[in-house]
Order: sequence, then structure tokens, then C-alpha cells
Amino acid sequence: MEREIEQFSAYLLQEKHASSNTEISYKRDLKKLELYLKGQDIQKVEEVTETWLNAYVLYLEKSQSAASSISRNIASIKSFFHYLYYKEIIRNDPSWNLKAPKVERKLPEILTVEEVNYLLEQPSKENKKGIRDRAMLELLYATGIRVSELLRLTMMDINMQLGFCVLRQGEKERIVSFHKKAKQALEEYLKHARTELLKGRESDYFFINCSGEAMSRQGFWKLMKQYGNQAGIKKEITPHTLRHSFAAHLIENGTNIHVVQQMMGHSDIQTTQMYL
Repeated sequence: MEREIEQFSAYLLQEKHASSNTEISYKRDLKKLELYLKGQDIQKVEEVTETWLNAYVLYLEKSQSAASSISRNIASIKSFFHYLYYKEIIRNDPSWNLKAPKVERKLPEILTVEEVNYLLEQPSKENKKGIRDRAMLELLYATGIRVSELLRLTMMDINMQLGFCVLRQGEKERIVSFHKKAKQALEEYLKHARTELLKGRESDYFFINCSGEAMSRQGFWKLMKQYGNQAGIKKEITPHTLRHSFAAHLIENGTNIHVVQQMMGHSDIQTTQMYL
């Protein structure tokens, strides 16, 4: 089974163009399944049956795994066995009838407009890190893009003259515009911070850390928490806080939900409807 998991991981990256985080998550879930099946003396993917997969789900439930964690594991398992069936490695897909437990969707934390303004004012205008951080926060709130999309932006993805950025995920592509205030923050970053952070090095990434490399999600989360504390915001701050607030404020101000769906990059309108 180990060989098939490695092949599936390569398939995710090379053919499906999945992110490295997605590939790592799927692989971690499948390694857990592999370990469980080895304990049942099942070594080959051809030996896995629907009964064994249901037994594994029951094992996860008994080990008090969260419903969301079980759902993610099932999604990984189904994708893996769909792949094996598609590649004709197995004759039957044992995961076909596997069902995930119902997950109660937690409503996202939303900042008020006043809290957002306090947050955006926290980064210093006097040093390169503060100028960079202000540009990142302004762009996030101006566009509602995901933090992962923000951190993957390259110099070629942002059109400063017309005020929009191009976002790509696999074969999908969408264009999101940003307003004058965000444009000013980006211009300040390009003029007074990015070159200094690079220190003579080169990088295609638009936002970089002090080592001249791409910003990490963990690093950005720390910045968000730091500025949230400075602003006196008591709500839980996550990397997606500004994204959620952006969507909620648009709908609150009368923007059509289908427009918000397109801007957020949601494939399902139900995902956008939670902001109502």
C-alpha cells in the first residue's frame, strides 16, 4: 500500500496541481489508514474491502476523533481509492458508499468595520516590516483572497496600473480588483520595503520575509495575532479573519451574493450563504 500512496501523492502534485499542504494532509491521513490495516494483517490495496473501511471509521469514532477530522480522513480515503480505480489498479472501489459524519459548521469570527480599521492601523509606517505588513493586510481586506493565495502572489500576478491581481489554483484562474487605499499601501511597500528586504537577492514572490524568501502561513498568522493584540481586539484572530470580514461587510452593504461568491472563489453558493 505504501507504493500506491506515494504514486497518489505524485498524482496530486503533478496532474491535479494540488498544493503541497493538500498533498501532505492526504498523505498523512492515508498513512494512518495504512498503519491500521497493517494491524489487521492487510498489506495490499486489493485486500481492502468496504467492511474494513467502515471498521476504520468506527475505530476513529471510538478514539474520539473530531467529526471534522473523520470527515477529512474519509475525503482522503475516497480520493485515494477513486484514483486507484481510475488507474485500474483495483477492480472495485471499496470507498464508494463510505459516508462522512455530519459536521456542524461553526460560523466564522467577523470583525466590525471599526475593528478592521484598528487592525490595519497597527503596522508601523516607519520600518520595512511594518510597511510590508500593512500592504498585506490592506490587500487581504480589499480583496477577500485566501492567505495561501496572498502568499503565492508573484510580481507578475499584480497589475498596479489597473489595480487587480490574478489568482491561480490548478487550472482555475480568477481576477480580483483592489481599491485605491490598498494600491497606495502596495506602492509604499514596493518603493520603501521590498528591495531592502531582498538585500540584493532576487525573488518572484511579491511578499517576502526578512530572509528574502516567501512568507509562510505560520509567520503571517503570528503577525495577525500580534496586531490583533495591539489593536485590543478580544475576538479570535485567524489567517482568514479579514477574508470572512470582507465578505460579511460586502453583504451587509447590499452586494449581490453571487458577486461575493465570485470574488471569494467559492464553487458552491452555500459556502457564501453562511455570511448572510
